[in-house]
Amino acid sequence: MLDFLKRKKQPTTTSPTPAAGPAPAETLARGLVDIKDLIAPPALEVDFDHLKIGNIYFRTLFVSGYPRFVGANWLAPLINFEHTLNMAMFYYPVGSKGVLEDLRRKIAEMEATIATDVERGRVVDPSVQAALEDAKALQEQLVKGVERFFQFSLYITIQAASLQELDNTTRRVEATLGSLMILSKHATLQMESAFQSTIPTCLDKLLITRNMDTTSLATTFPFTSSELTANEGILYGINEHNGSLVIFDRFTLENANSVLFAKAGAGKSVAGDEVVLVRDKGREKVEPIKQVVDILAKERGTTNLEEGIEGILNPDLDVYTFDQDLHGRWSPVNVAARKRPPKTSTNLPPKVVER
Repeated sequence: MLDFLKRKKQPTTTSPTPAAGPAPAETLARGLVDIKDLIAPPALEVDFDHLKIGNIYFRTLFVSGYPRFVGANWLAPLINFEHTLNMAMFYYPVGSKGVLEDLRRKIAEMEATIATDVERGRVVDPSVQAALEDAKALQEQLVKGVERFFQFSLYITIQAASLQELDNTTRRVEATLGSLMILSKHATLQMESAFQSTIPTCLDKLLITRNMDTTSLATTFPFTSSELTANEGILYGINEHNGSLVIFDRFTLENANSVLFAKAGAGKSVAGDEVVLVRDKGREKVEPIKQVVDILAKERGTTNLEEGIEGILNPDLDVYTFDQDLHGRWSPVNVAARKRPPKTSTNLPPKVVER
């Protein structure tokens, strides 16, 4: 028995298990550059009235007051503003049941206010009377199901290369909003949350909303704009209305024909596979411009016009043109020229016909 107890009390010894270390792949990954390291700004400075990310200053405004009556595309001056703006709009649908209960209480309060003024012989406040009429009209539309109720948020972030430029642009934006009867305020002491609300993450960190019905909310959609930028295509130039890029792919349309207007010497060059309507020796034909110029160059030879450009002078060729009154007629070609693109380009050498 004693021998059994002695054996039971003897501690058992086990060999320690080596701790599992990090996998070789994880150790290697810790020393590599992550995508966050590449896109992260060099520095971030948060001030009470602006942000500084790298060398760029940002300031966010939120809209707290809206006009009583608006029309379609009433935000066009803001959308087509000539400075770069980041705008964020948030739409929150609200259940009609809770809204109707709130409207019923508000209508009762305003009716009581008006009745008290009448009883005491005071002049009824016009703003209270107008609000009562709007509340009753909205209540009727919600009950009938014609309208729905939403909450709407509008934030605007302005960016600039310097603090002085940021202040000047902010004043111009506020003046534009004031002309639209829109009351805007700086997101003071909330600039970081306000900036996060205007980046494309669909997060409303400010949550400053305004009640709107369906009809009023529909007017906030930017249906009309001077923006000429598509998701794909080639760069045609810069939009003179708001300084944006003109990017367009005409071959995505059912008719890919195009017309190019510019003053003499502006460089109206087209790609070599572009088809043109020409009249050569009385015969009208539609051919790629590369083929037309190559045949003329082979028959008549070329003349060096300037560096990188060669052409055929007076090639006895007519093209269909439009005059200043947009009247179409055949006109003789003075120079049929072609030029090669820069050496860094991988496109085919374009051919041009200049008049």
